[in-house]
Amino acid sequence: MSCSCSTASTTSRASASCCRISSRTPPASGCCARPRRWLAGRMRPSCACRRCRFRPPRSPSKAPLVELLLARVVAAGGPSVDLTQHAATLRRLLASSGGLPSVVEQLAVQIALIGVRDVTPAASLADALRRSYDLLDEVQRRSFRRLAVVGRPLSLDVLADLWSVSRAEAVQLASALARRNLVEVHSDGRFDLLPPLRELGRSLAAQTGDDRAAYAGLLEWAERVIPQEDNSGAADAPWLGEIELLHSAVVHACSTDEGRPQGYALANRAFSSLYTAMRAREAVDLLEAVLTSGDGPPGIGSQLARRAGICASEVRGTYEGLRLLDRAEQHAAALDEETRALELARTAAIRAEMHLDAGNLAAARLDAERTLSLGAADPYVTRQVRRTLMDICVSRGDLTRAERLATQILDAPPPDEMWIALSARTLQAKIAWERGRLVEAASLAAFARDQARAIHEDRIALLADLVHRQVTGVSAMSVESDTLPWAVRLVVQLQEARELLAAGEAARAAGRAADIVVLADSSSLGRDAVDALLLGGDALMAAGEPGQAQAAYLSALRRASEIPMPLRVADALDGLAALLAASGHAAHRHLGGAAAALRVGRGAVGHCRPGLEAPVGVVRDCPAGWLDAAQLSAVGVEAVVRLFDSPEPRDAVTNPLGSLTRAELRVAELVAEGLTNRQIGEQLFVSPRTVDSHLSHIFHKLEIASRAKLAALMAEIA
Repeated sequence: MSCSCSTASTTSRASASCCRISSRTPPASGCCARPRRWLAGRMRPSCACRRCRFRPPRSPSKAPLVELLLARVVAAGGPSVDLTQHAATLRRLLASSGGLPSVVEQLAVQIALIGVRDVTPAASLADALRRSYDLLDEVQRRSFRRLAVVGRPLSLDVLADLWSVSRAEAVQLASALARRNLVEVHSDGRFDLLPPLRELGRSLAAQTGDDRAAYAGLLEWAERVIPQEDNSGAADAPWLGEIELLHSAVVHACSTDEGRPQGYALANRAFSSLYTAMRAREAVDLLEAVLTSGDGPPGIGSQLARRAGICASEVRGTYEGLRLLDRAEQHAAALDEETRALELARTAAIRAEMHLDAGNLAAARLDAERTLSLGAADPYVTRQVRRTLMDICVSRGDLTRAERLATQILDAPPPDEMWIALSARTLQAKIAWERGRLVEAASLAAFARDQARAIHEDRIALLADLVHRQVTGVSAMSVESDTLPWAVRLVVQLQEARELLAAGEAARAAGRAADIVVLADSSSLGRDAVDALLLGGDALMAAGEPGQAQAAYLSALRRASEIPMPLRVADALDGLAALLAASGHAAHRHLGGAAAALRVGRGAVGHCRPGLEAPVGVVRDCPAGWLDAAQLSAVGVEAVVRLFDSPEPRDAVTNPLGSLTRAELRVAELVAEGLTNRQIGEQLFVSPRTVDSHLSHIFHKLEIASRAKLAALMAEIA
């Protein structure tokens, strides 16, 4: 009811149509004394007051909330609602919802179950949710509480174990909860709870003991799906899609002294599938969480810590796993003498692999030999460490011994050792490539790849496919390299850079190779760094940057000599010989002769590379003293380096920029133009990290400490 000023005139009625509601104007004389709202238009002295009554709507508004309510009632299995008959009740229910869709949905479920007349307005969201919960039967309530405890989307297979029912019963229970809008169904078919529902369910579960029962159900699921053997697992195991759920179950088990042995065992059995699927980051997170909880059974604890070390070395850097290998030996100390010796042998085998990845072949050989002396009675350990020794021999260029080891490794491997045999096949393909038997190399690599894929050993399959790509240029597998552990990722990126160079994109290939060198150094992957330096040198030669190519080849020469990797030393000598030949220096024959001498004794050959002509060195041209025990000696390395040492040009003394390489000079010019590292990288086809590395060298050479000083220096010289 309200009071309005009006007159009989048309003008007065027109002005009343644009009136504004005012709550501050005092009531006029003669109007009712209780507070009222005034519609104030143009005030006239002779206005009269009249009462206006506004009837409420006869039915609820056709607003989205009403449509949501009606749709949810039907979805929950209820009859259609008569809006005219129940208008007042519906209006009251919707008003109590506060406009929250979640509350409206719960009211709709209640209407479907008990009818409109018996539903009362909810005072809050919690009240509405609790009323919907109260309408469930006891089995449905228990299912709701246990699902709330987990707090993650779950598939029907997991729900069956969580609820201690069959899968068919789980389907019925999940459908009932979904019809009542107590669970949401994701696009992948998993079931989850919204946060308010989860909070309610957890508070109820704590009162009924369902929190403990829920985790007991999860552990039953884990025991059922995880392989029973420690060394078996496949990259396509369905439970890998539930890794976060497994992590929660294992961590919960390890939270008590009584449950920790089960948590250790589950995590240890899960490792093989995670590792073959190249999910090293998730594996190390799981295993370290278990180790952090406290000491478990000594035998399982030693193996689990060792496996955590493997994954840590791949994810964080080669030597980052050593501390976990120390933890493995601490667990082994509690075992009997015979078992302890075997565990120490297995740990030494992994330590040998770490040294191998880092390029410390001498340390790798020592640990491999220690493994053979401690674990000779274990055929698995023996086969595994022989594969490591074979890899060492391939890197050292001892190809004949590597082939002898392959014969022993490939001798009737049992199923759980098949991955070792296929890895040896991949190394055989590398040997064939080094010796120029390209058809054989391609065949061996393809065989290893296909066999590995058949048994779901994704890691071995990918590494074999990369060898096949290097030999033939054809790939049968596609992979997202950014998701791979470093030890595999860099090998993939190296092959991608080779393919860029083969396609004529020398600048991009050089930039990619420079990135790989930085990443390999930061992850202690010494052999990959040498390969990247050689590739970078080839790309720079193809791009017409002989000065930078020289630096890359010399760095590769030094590193490969230290490891040692004599066949990669020969590759570096080929590049340096090409530089000398281009400048008319007669000493290029000495370098070509040294490269030929390093290859001939090993039955290896040189390969054509983009930017370089085929190697044509003759062994007799190798100077005396350059080789020692079939390796390039320190005398030979220094002699090669001296060939490229030249007096500093006169203009370099007066021009401080004379000490910069062409790439560094270009970076300095772009810095002077005000570009960021990312913008510079986009122009030069390199990563911001490579630009940052160039800037570090520039600052060191010019003895400055900031981009501003560099820009000022460039402006002054210009």
